[in-house]
Amino acid sequence: MASVRYDHVTKQFSETVKAVNDLSLDIKDKEFLVLVGPSGCGKTTALRLLAGLEDITSGTISIGERVVNDIAPKDRDIAMVFQSYALYPHMSVYDNMAFGLKLRKMSKSDIDKRVKEAAGILGIVHLLDRKPKQLSGGQRQRVAVGRAIVREPKVFLFDEPLSNLDAKLRVETRAGISKLHQRLGTTFIYVTHDQTEAMTMASRIAVMKDGILQQIGTPSELYDHPGNMFVAGFIGSPSMNFFNAELAGSDGSMVFNAVTFKLPVPSDSREMLRSRSDEEYVIGIRPEDIYDASYPAPGIESAIMEAQVDVVEPMGSEIYLNLLSGENPFVARVDPRSRATSGNSVGLAFDVNKVHVFDKKTELAIR
Repeated sequence: MASVRYDHVTKQFSETVKAVNDLSLDIKDKEFLVLVGPSGCGKTTALRLLAGLEDITSGTISIGERVVNDIAPKDRDIAMVFQSYALYPHMSVYDNMAFGLKLRKMSKSDIDKRVKEAAGILGIVHLLDRKPKQLSGGQRQRVAVGRAIVREPKVFLFDEPLSNLDAKLRVETRAGISKLHQRLGTTFIYVTHDQTEAMTMASRIAVMKDGILQQIGTPSELYDHPGNMFVAGFIGSPSMNFFNAELAGSDGSMVFNAVTFKLPVPSDSREMLRSRSDEEYVIGIRPEDIYDASYPAPGIESAIMEAQVDVVEPMGSEIYLNLLSGENPFVARVDPRSRATSGNSVGLAFDVNKVHVFDKKTELAIR
């Protein structure tokens, strides 16, 4: 097993395009780290640099104690699972899984042992004689993972392996990959644009934007304490709501004035905000921390605003309200007993202790 280190790694494709910009990241031995971000953020390029499929412009990448910049991909002791699965269509499942081992000139008995053990772990023993065209998308994905397992690498790399699966199968398969990580006890590095995958699978998450690492932490750390507005808006579904606001009042009645509503400033933040010279802020609150005033959570006493209901989306155990406050659209996830209807107004209560505060100029978190 092995740790992985990116040390000031940059990948520049042209004078104007830096796919990865000065990335420094330490991935622990046996960790499940997820690189997440929107399309074009550099996460897949970072993975390909580690795999040796792209050349590094500057910086170093280490696997364990060994710098691998100039080491061929086949000698890095990694295995990669691609989005497209990359199976050989003319080979059986068994031969697809055994192919890399045959290239290493392993004995037939060792190959057979490894393939059947991996197939047993993944529940695909009954598929070993089939060709890829006879398999479903989920089965092909498991074969691709099995081909990686048989190599017994130090590090597993996953490049959006679930993106071709339907929603139900994605949920089942991500649980299977999490169990696989626990069983193998190997370092997993996983790339996805789906923050739900990141939140449910990762030991830690590294959020990227425009080739730059924005924040790294556990799922709960990123959810509860986002470092900037990008991370706050990217982590969580539906995403965080943002409102421009001014700070008003200088005593115990300090409030954020967001034009169409006002929020009292939590007592634990007043002293810190008093010491700042800023006049304008951005406040953020997650949809699950906004309540229909008729069904508030404990400690939420009264409505602090009225909003126009644009769309109601019943989800069974909860209701999503797409709302308008003036010209500002936002979302609330409320109790299923809510009587809110499209076109009407609804009273809302905010959990002020869950409000996030950001510097309007830098977009960095203040609270």
